[in-house]
Amino acid sequence: MKILVVEDNKRLGRFLKRALEEEGHVADVAVTGTAAIEQATSIAYDIMVLDWMLPDTDGLAVCRTLRARGSNVPILMLTARAEVAERIAGLDAGADDYIVKPFDLGEFLARIRARARREGGGHSVISVGPLVVNLVERRATVAGSPLALTPREFTLLGYLARSAGRIVPRTEILAKVWEATFDPGSNVVEAHIKNIREKLREHGAMIETVRGLGYRLVSP
Repeated sequence: MKILVVEDNKRLGRFLKRALEEEGHVADVAVTGTAAIEQATSIAYDIMVLDWMLPDTDGLAVCRTLRARGSNVPILMLTARAEVAERIAGLDAGADDYIVKPFDLGEFLARIRARARREGGGHSVISVGPLVVNLVERRATVAGSPLALTPREFTLLGYLARSAGRIVPRTEILAKVWEATFDPGSNVVEAHIKNIREKLREHGAMIETVRGLGYRLVSP
């Protein structure tokens, strides 16, 4: 999943980003409410982790602004405010869940997984021929055998699976999987595609190279 962490404590922001990436997610960090609103309205995030207290505004204002703009991104609010009235205020402003600082990392990650299951619904498991990709549990199998994928390889394969049958341009892969706003001119996409094909073994041909256009995942 693509997750935006909004936290002005840079040390905590880096810690949460690393923890989420170790779980296999793609995570960005914003340190102000203004930046959070701009990023959340221009990038399709699956979840936002939002601190209540920010230097330029507060989490309540960010929630209200995003909801007023029609954003439905699930918001998990982080705060040291434990009073019931303040929790209600956060939920009424548009937050979907609430966790009080200091919090246990295990509980935080469990809440992320629970939200992912709710949001994933019937699309959390994608089957393309012998390939099965579980987007919530971050697992993939081919012909019943588990694939040992790196987090980035899983994200790439999952994106191709969601777009099965469609040619996915290289620039789109860079934007959605690497969050690159320009083509760096490297072979990073090609190298990851090669690695995934090798791990798919005899099913590697399921990922087609469409010369000059991009890649397409097809059922054999």
